Amino acid sequence: MILALVIVLALLVFLALTALGRGWLGWVVAGAIVLAWWKWKLAAAPTPFWTVAAVFGVLALVFGFAPLRRVLFGGLSLKLVGKALPTMSDTERAALEAGTVWWDAELFSGAPRWQRLLDFHVAKMTSEERLFVDEVVGELSKLCVEHEVEARGDLSERAWQLIKSKGLMGMIIPKEYGGLGFTAAANSAVIVKLSSRSVTAAVSVMVPNSLGPAELLLHYGTDEQKKFWLPRLANGSEVPCFALTEPGAGSDAASITSTGTICRGTFEGREVLGMRLDWSKRYITLAPVATVLGLAFKLRDPEHLLGQETELGITCALIPVTTPGVQIGKRHDPLGVPFMNGPTEGHGVFVPLDFIIGGPKLAGHGWRMLMQCLSAGRGVSLPALSVGAAQLAARAVGAHATIREQFGLPIGRFEGVEEKLAKVGGLTYLIDSGRKLTLGAIDAGEKPSVITAIMKCYATETMRVVINDAMDVLGGNGICLGPRNVLGSAYKAIPIGITVEGANILTRTMIVFGQGAIRCHPFVQREMRAVAERDVAAFDAAFFGHVNLVFTNAARGLLFSLGGTKLVGSPTSGAASEYYPRLERLATAFSLCADFAMATLGGQLKRKENLCGRLADALAHLYLGSAVLKRYFDGGAPDREAALMRWAAEHALERAEHALDDFLRNLPNRPAAWLVRALVLPFGRREHGPSDRRHAEVARGLLEDRPERVSLSSDIFLPPASDPGLGRLEAAQAAVLAAQPARNKLKEAAKQKKLAARGSTELLDAAVAAGILSEEERKLVEAAEIARRDAILVDAFTPDEFAARAG
Repeated sequence: MILALVIVLALLVFLALTALGRGWLGWVVAGAIVLAWWKWKLAAAPTPFWTVAAVFGVLALVFGFAPLRRVLFGGLSLKLVGKALPTMSDTERAALEAGTVWWDAELFSGAPRWQRLLDFHVAKMTSEERLFVDEVVGELSKLCVEHEVEARGDLSERAWQLIKSKGLMGMIIPKEYGGLGFTAAANSAVIVKLSSRSVTAAVSVMVPNSLGPAELLLHYGTDEQKKFWLPRLANGSEVPCFALTEPGAGSDAASITSTGTICRGTFEGREVLGMRLDWSKRYITLAPVATVLGLAFKLRDPEHLLGQETELGITCALIPVTTPGVQIGKRHDPLGVPFMNGPTEGHGVFVPLDFIIGGPKLAGHGWRMLMQCLSAGRGVSLPALSVGAAQLAARAVGAHATIREQFGLPIGRFEGVEEKLAKVGGLTYLIDSGRKLTLGAIDAGEKPSVITAIMKCYATETMRVVINDAMDVLGGNGICLGPRNVLGSAYKAIPIGITVEGANILTRTMIVFGQGAIRCHPFVQREMRAVAERDVAAFDAAFFGHVNLVFTNAARGLLFSLGGTKLVGSPTSGAASEYYPRLERLATAFSLCADFAMATLGGQLKRKENLCGRLADALAHLYLGSAVLKRYFDGGAPDREAALMRWAAEHALERAEHALDDFLRNLPNRPAAWLVRALVLPFGRREHGPSDRRHAEVARGLLEDRPERVSLSSDIFLPPASDPGLGRLEAAQAAVLAAQPARNKLKEAAKQKKLAARGSTELLDAAVAAGILSEEERKLVEAAEIARRDAILVDAFTPDEFAARAG
């Protein structure tokens, strides 16, 4: 009995000190407690005690006293661990060093500092930006009726003119160069609104403001290049595109085969030192109408005209499309969504070295430049497009499920439909929360490369789920294309967002965790740097800090598993308070799983893509769950968002835990998997996602134009009632809701046998005659029925009309 108490006491002390980040002290104190008991128990036989005590003391001294540890084991441990660490190519190193780390590092630590997140200020749009979104983007949205754009095969001339004249191609360009100088939040708001109306318009606007000539010039261009190009890009007199993707180089962009060879040649009648370029690119947005081509290629200097190096590496340059040898004009057809996209080729194109972005001194620096720019830009455009589509879906299905009736009830009242509605609403809230938090980080000066990769990948994947579920609710109204169809264009565009800016398969399995494990971990990058520099002192500090982190998270994980979340405080009170410790428990489990993955697999981990993908899933949903809590807190914990917040948080928790469970089931080193499971999931999974009751709460918030629905879809373009798609739905819903009290009177009268079941006209006549309805109420009911029938109609075409659409 006494032994059991001693062991429990030692264990508690060890866990407590380790949980506080004092793993070695926990080891020493716990050992001292056990040794003290042993001395008391074996007082008559002191030799074994002093032998063990001496061994324990030596181990504690050697491993607890850093200078001695470094002398005895520093070189050996550096050599052994160095063999296990993954090797990195120059391109991988450039990608890893791009951008910054932010809240992702807190999650990797296993002990996120919630108050730091809550204290972070997410900047709002300025009044000027808000006015622009409301008026200019609203005006453009009116011009971009997507079924007309698709029939025409392009935006109207008037729409293009507005895009250029109002500066929509220069949102990221500072005002000093004639641009709008918008924040990331405003840039995103423009894309959200446009994408809810026209994917074609949204893509046409977002590409010049994403990774491309303007972004590269702002960060790396010479003063002369900035002064010449940026004003022209800002006012639309120059239309840019950026040519990176090739037939043999998609997600593996570093493997491009386009070449540039430094040589002397004639340009515009004068002999200059320049480059002769050859390329074949595809999938280049705006290429068919571009006037200036941003080009990525591998530059060589075989005659050493620029320096001693022959292979300079990936380089970025600006090439006017009027340069002899440049070929543009052909178009791809991306699933019938007619934004300008096509191939470009160049053969023997000679340009001066001054065409290199940043000038000759930045020759060979293109990959680093691209990675740095992508580290922020990836978090703006495609997440905004995804949120715009999701908000549109939430708005449309809420109206449709209110209007459409079957078996005498609005279809939104059926549990099967409620589940779909809840996913549409909850997932929209989830990715919109992530979008807003990420934009706040970017506008605060961060370039969180791992977080922006998360947002690109998981926002577009979530858009896929939201649109598919919305299509299930819309049924035939979602399938039949035409002016009345609200979601058909968004549905067709899903694979586009999933494919571009790094295909999601590879982003998930190779970038989010593969890059994050090194970039965001508190110690791994420091360990790798110390190994590369053979710095024993730096390696010792990083390695044993890493070991201490593992001990700390093991102790925290066990405490959480034994019910310790009840002992962890929450930085807030109210509806969201329970979710902070639950997310923290899974952050601890994630950190421990990540460390055991790296420890047991070493350099082989990056080839275990399924394992990396599951850890990426966990990290992504921990981030999205954090964003949900942050949004709810920043909004003042509004009642209208409580159900959405709970649904989104519970979904994120379930997805993160599910991913960790799958990771542990598949970790090749089974003893390690059993040990980690015993620490973090000893009783199996505890997060099961939103309940049926939670589904019903969220679903009902999307019906009947409640505040939840209005708030959730507040960023989209709302067309007038004359619009045959969403405008018609909104008008019909208003009519149905206005007539609902009168319809309730009719139902109650029929239930009490005051009215006989007859045709609708006779029933209304009888209701008015009996004084059940007033004449005004009768008109409301009639108008609602007309609007309801009209709203659920789908487009139909004569053979000639259909042939014209297909042609």
